[in-house]
This record gives sequence, C-alpha cells and structure tokens, in this order.
Amino acid sequence: MAQLGLMIGPVLTMVDSSIVNVAVADIGRELHATLDGVQWVVSGYLLALAAGLAASAFLARRFGTLRTYLIALVGFVAASAACAAAPTVPILITARAAQGLLGAPLVPLAMTLLLGRQGKARRIPIAAGLLFFLAPALGPTLGGVLVAAGGWPWIFLVNVPIGIVGLLGLRRVPAGAAPPADPAARFDPFGLTLLAAGLTATLYGVSRAPITGWHSPLVISTIGGGLALLAGYLRWASRRTQPAVDLALLRHRQSRLALTLSVVSSVVAYAAVFLLPVFTQAVQGHSTLATGLALLPQGLITGVGTAIGQRLATRISVRTLVTGGFLVLGATSAGLLLLQADTPLWVTAIILSGRAVAIGFGITPLLFAMLAPLGDTQLADGNTIFNITQRLGGALGVSLLSTLYAAQVAATDPVTGFHHIGVILTGVALGAALLALLLAPIRQPST
Repeated sequence: MAQLGLMIGPVLTMVDSSIVNVAVADIGRELHATLDGVQWVVSGYLLALAAGLAASAFLARRFGTLRTYLIALVGFVAASAACAAAPTVPILITARAAQGLLGAPLVPLAMTLLLGRQGKARRIPIAAGLLFFLAPALGPTLGGVLVAAGGWPWIFLVNVPIGIVGLLGLRRVPAGAAPPADPAARFDPFGLTLLAAGLTATLYGVSRAPITGWHSPLVISTIGGGLALLAGYLRWASRRTQPAVDLALLRHRQSRLALTLSVVSSVVAYAAVFLLPVFTQAVQGHSTLATGLALLPQGLITGVGTAIGQRLATRISVRTLVTGGFLVLGATSAGLLLLQADTPLWVTAIILSGRAVAIGFGITPLLFAMLAPLGDTQLADGNTIFNITQRLGGALGVSLLSTLYAAQVAATDPVTGFHHIGVILTGVALGAALLALLLAPIRQPST
C-alpha cells in the first residue's frame, strides 16, 4: 500500500501529459473554442509541469519530502476535479496549469521516497518500473476509452478516485522514509525564477518548432532566451550554498555520464512511441484504440526488463550491462525498417517489446551509477535534475525527429520517411553503446 501510494501520483501526472490529446476536438466542440485555444489545455499543463519542477527540491527540503508529496497529490486531485467541471476553455486552461504546477513534484519526490531507505543499493521497485513506463503508452488508450464512454470530463474526473486510493496508501509510508523538514533551508527566489523561466521558455520554443519551423523568430528567441536563463542558473547555483536545485549530481563524472545516457535512452524510446501512432493511423489506417493497444505491451515488457536488469546488476558491471542494453536497443530499433503500409499491428508490438526489454535492462544500472555519489539528503535535488534533463532532452529529441520526419514525408513518402527515423534511432543507440564503455566497471550492491 505504501508503494502504491507513492506510484499513483507519478503515474497520474505521466498519463495526464498525453491523455488529453485524444479529446482536443471534443473539448473544442463542446466548449465552443478554436483548436489553437484548446491546444493550450495540453501545452499549459506541460509548461506548468516544467516550471513546477524548479521548486520541487526546495519544497522537499523546507517542508519535508513526504509532506510535500502529500500536499502536491491532494492539490493535483483537486485541480483534476476543477478541470472536469470547467465551463469554459480559459477556466480549463487555468485548472490545467494548476494541475501541472501541483503535479510537478510528484515524480522526483516519489523516486526520492522509494529510493531513500535503500542505502547504496538504490533500485526502482519492480511494480514502479512497470507502471512508470506503462503510463506514457496508457494515456492515449485510456483517453480514447473514457471519451467514448462518458465524454471528455472523465479524462480528468478519473483522477479523483485513483488519487484518493493513493492518499490512503500514503498513510502506510514510514515517517522516516526520507529526510525530515529543515526549517533553516533558505529560499532562493532569484535562482528559482531563472530556472523556472528558462525551462518554460526552452520547452515552449521546442514544442512550437515543428509547427512554425526552427527558423521562426518566436522559436529562436524562446529557445535562445531559455537556454541563456538556464546557463545563468548554472552560474548562479555554483556560487550559492543553498540554490533552488543543488547541482551536486553534475559535479561527479560518472553521474553526468549516466545522466546523459539515460536521456539518450528516453529519446530513442519515446521518439518512436510519439511517431508510431502517426504512422499507424495516417499511413496504415488503424484506429486510435487499436494503436493504443499495440503500444501497451512495451510498458509491461519494460517492467519485466527492469526486474531482470535489477538481478543482473548485482552480478554484472554497470558498464557491461548498459553497453549490452544499448546494443540490443540498436538492433531492435533497426526492426523499425521492416514496417510497411500493410504491416500488421502485432508485428509493430513485437518490435516495440524488443526495444522495451533493452531499455528496461539499463534503467536500474544507470540510476544506480547516477545517484551513487549522493547522500539521502541530496536525493530530492538529484531526482529533480534527472527529471529536468529527461524532460528537456526528450522534448528536444522528439521535436527534432518530428520535424525531420515531416520533411522526409514531404520529400519522399511516409514509409521512407519513417525508415529514415529508424536509421537515426539505430545510430543513436549504437553511439550510446560506445559512450557507455566509459562507465566505471562497478556493480550494484545486493542489499
């Protein structure tokens, strides 16, 4: 029950990142809004989620990790109910922004609570590994079912009973699961502003790039300004004793390398997940529900791969396991070149499942290598940095590949364009395998 309480929050925030995509047309029609206006229901949530990440580590230090997580989950559930009851799109956008801000701490703080009592043998619980990686694929499928069954308000309303179950589970979390509140923790308003504004501007620019083009003045100014703000934060934080997010993780070579490899893994994994629905629906003619069902097995397989990876990590070095995982990921990514306009969906599901096994293998070893130098009091900051880089790297990678895919489709055809993306993903995975050889040959402790 304690693990369930800690997993429900992250899963809800991940599902809500994509569940609204299938309901955009219904929301616009019922609330009498334009498509551009409704798109902010999606974008506003993602941008608020990024901005909220900046404050997660400080809130955990100042008020305690468990208390902050509890308040965030209560707020997220309340904001979800407000979304379901919203009578107009502006109110819905406001409620979604609140949902994003309140949901931001849930993933890094849940990871902190799940890992904090394990000492140096930090690993993701098997059930958490399964749910965390099933959630992104579950969003569109669940959204399609809920919209068809009860209308768009149900994609938000479903969070209420599930969130209440999570809150009940939190009553079983031990009080000493994470460091207590530190009343002496200093607030860093300038650093927080730099980090939140930098993340928001960068992600907004990256999200607009495939729509308006990478040469658009809006894209150039927002990405350039956002990166400048983030660079300013790095400089500011290096001179502060208590910055908004402690950069201790980035001071360790192995942690930086493991962090880089985890971001590459996410890009290779989720770029295909993002582009495949476009391919299966627009080119192969499958429904949203059928496509969602084809994506589901990879989440389950990732959980299985994570469990196997945990067992192997105590016997095989991080370097060997991660390098092997990226080699397998490269080989299975090459399977995307087999997809044609008439390829059955079960073949697509098998290819994705093979990729999921490889990704699952590397999750625990990379997490161990990244967080090993950190003490329990630094876990909230480390997990926040991990989530920030995952979000920035994933958004940038998916945006670049989406733009390239659109250009290839315009120049050739959708099948050839998708094959080009498959070649790139294969090359990136194999390049990451070479980079993984620089990891230290350490093994994860069994206890």
